[in-house]
Amino acid sequence: MAQKEKLQCLKDFHKDTLKPSPGKSPGTRPEDEAEGKHPLREKWSSKLDFVLSVAGGFVGLGNVWRFPYLCYKNGGGAFLIPYFIFLFGGGLPVFFLEVALGQFTSEGGITCWEKLCPIFTGIGYASIVIVSLLNVYYIVILAWGLYYLFQCFQPELPWAKCNQPWNTANCVEDTVRKNKTLWLAANGTNLTSPVTEFWERNVLNISGGIEEIGPIKWDLALCLLGVWIICFFCIWKGVKSTGKVVYITATFPFVMLFILLIRGVTLPGAAEGIKFYLYPDLTRLKDPEVWIDAGTQIFFSYAICLGAMTSLGSYNKYKYNCYRDCLLLGGLNSGTSFVSGFAIFSVLGFMAQEQGVDIADVAESGPGLAFIAYPKAVTMMPLPTFWAILFFIMLLLLGLDSQFVEVEGQITSLVDLYPSFLRKGYRREIFISILCFMSYVLGLTMVTKGGMYVFQLFDYYAASGVCLLWVAFFECIAVAWVYVHVNGMFLLCF
Repeated sequence: MAQKEKLQCLKDFHKDTLKPSPGKSPGTRPEDEAEGKHPLREKWSSKLDFVLSVAGGFVGLGNVWRFPYLCYKNGGGAFLIPYFIFLFGGGLPVFFLEVALGQFTSEGGITCWEKLCPIFTGIGYASIVIVSLLNVYYIVILAWGLYYLFQCFQPELPWAKCNQPWNTANCVEDTVRKNKTLWLAANGTNLTSPVTEFWERNVLNISGGIEEIGPIKWDLALCLLGVWIICFFCIWKGVKSTGKVVYITATFPFVMLFILLIRGVTLPGAAEGIKFYLYPDLTRLKDPEVWIDAGTQIFFSYAICLGAMTSLGSYNKYKYNCYRDCLLLGGLNSGTSFVSGFAIFSVLGFMAQEQGVDIADVAESGPGLAFIAYPKAVTMMPLPTFWAILFFIMLLLLGLDSQFVEVEGQITSLVDLYPSFLRKGYRREIFISILCFMSYVLGLTMVTKGGMYVFQLFDYYAASGVCLLWVAFFECIAVAWVYVHVNGMFLLCF
């Protein structure tokens, strides 16, 4: 009897709650599928389109440049304890919840809450604000990577020696560092490496502070424009274009990461680097910062609380088995982070051995790893240009699919607010172009001489772990308590 009541309640829910609102196109309801009706909402052409889109969306730069450093910094293998606690206690459940919400309602990150629990629609708006700010600054990293990639096509890598116009008298090459007598004699001065000067004086041309914003660096502005144009054409036809582009952008980085991993572990000093990466220090678990870092990394790497996973899930068929794929994708995400540590720290171990310094002196996170430490390491390898090109192509593809998937999630959420207007003719494409252009203009503030300081403000405050934590908290309250309590049963367990 209880089962019959549950099924009847579910049927009534679909008739009353999920019926299309005036002016809105319906999603794929169970009745539509049973009667063979053609859904007005687009659907993924295959299961693999969805899997690769989600994989591309949350396997990004943070897996390669942030997780390995956090693992090393926070006790090596001991860091995996809080990481897995947050993974199974927060990351995977919320990730599955968001995909299931989109699939259940066939709506984007805002309108799904109107169907589910209207009083909590603010959760959707909060997610869109966060992802909009994230899309403005995340793509700047890709502009830097594209600039580096262009610079690789020269007879010699421009950050290898101190013979460039931007170098100062304090620039010292590694040959001087290896000469201990000369190095100790000069160590009292403020010496810098050619790769650091290339980053600070050529790429960024950084000013003294945010109050000195300075003019736009047009070479970086053109790179930023190029990346935005690529992003636009990846999503302008909705899931039809996104689902095909990810076959390249979501798979090729794994091939390159595997090549870099094989190259890294075969270098001298690689074992020492891997030891620093994984050697457990259980005393670090007493530090609250370790747990904060673990939780923040989970939320960022799974791209939750941004509305994107809900939007991607909304293009699934209603009865699609998202349980299985979410578990597999979670394993892929965390596995990529873990394996990336071997690829990165094996190279850092090699660099530390070549310079005769401790690995702590060369280990960096974020832009410091991608644009200083690793480029410096490749200059010490045979065929440095080849490995530099390979690394920056991997970096670009990792970031590109994360970027356009997040933008697609943003677009889907906004279009679903006004479907009767934005889904006519080419209005959706025009809307995407306007949104991309506005984001590009805002991003120009980060390719000025003081742009790095603006970038850091966005990075620290716009999409901080605290913002994502509060959104996740209210998501869980809305679904697990308010919605279930009102309806009297777990209707999401379809």
